[in-house]
Amino acid sequence: MNDIRYQTLTAVSVVLFFGTAYSVLYNTYLDTSNPLLTHLPHPLAKTDYFATKSNPLNVYFIKKAWGWTTVSFLLTFLTSPEVIRTKDRIFKYLALTGIWILFTNWFFGAPILDRVTVFSGGECIAHLPTGGHITVPHELCYNHLPLTPQTHPDLFSTAALLSPEVQAKLHVVPRLRKGHDMSGHIFLLTMSILFLVDQLRPSFGQRAYKTWSTVHSWAVAAQIALVAIWFLAEYTTAVYFHSPFEKFTGYLLGVASFGVSQIFG
Repeated sequence: MNDIRYQTLTAVSVVLFFGTAYSVLYNTYLDTSNPLLTHLPHPLAKTDYFATKSNPLNVYFIKKAWGWTTVSFLLTFLTSPEVIRTKDRIFKYLALTGIWILFTNWFFGAPILDRVTVFSGGECIAHLPTGGHITVPHELCYNHLPLTPQTHPDLFSTAALLSPEVQAKLHVVPRLRKGHDMSGHIFLLTMSILFLVDQLRPSFGQRAYKTWSTVHSWAVAAQIALVAIWFLAEYTTAVYFHSPFEKFTGYLLGVASFGVSQIFG
């Protein structure tokens, strides 16, 4: 049990458990699958810094999580001593990148996470300036393109009461709501933390520790800092967003995905 991978998994589990428990005990989480709530600001946005989706941690880090993870991995890998620059480390990264693509970007069309939402009863919802919303075909949620009365006049009959000026400017990007909105953030953060810690193991091994270059030392320090940021992001997501079960399934998917990468060593 001295393996840092098990210790990290324990730490991630504890952070997620306490964040989720806090969110339930103090009712701090926003049900992101509820179409009546999800387009509104978080009820705690004015008092809790991390409750707003526009905070820098979310905008510049969480939404680009795998990009940051990729950069960090490449820096530590390319600057590491040659003896630990092995193919299995590349295969692990490629395996997890493939999983990331399939679940969040493309799986012979819509990504798997979107398909899970639809299969579990999700609907494609477009919110209107009046506060109401309309349900549109699922396909329109997959391309993330805006809808307007001009491009899709058949969809906006319920917007007939809006003034011509508002209709002329109206454009909405529909989103999948209802169903089971598995937390993609928890999935990616869990997978990223476990992967980055796993990638630090070779650098601290006996074969490499005494042969670090200055650049590699900085790369390792940056990677440790990024892991700390991901832990903070995991906790804030657990406290403020998604239902407990959606966070739990996102966590399970992240752990399972990391487990797949361990096939390569």
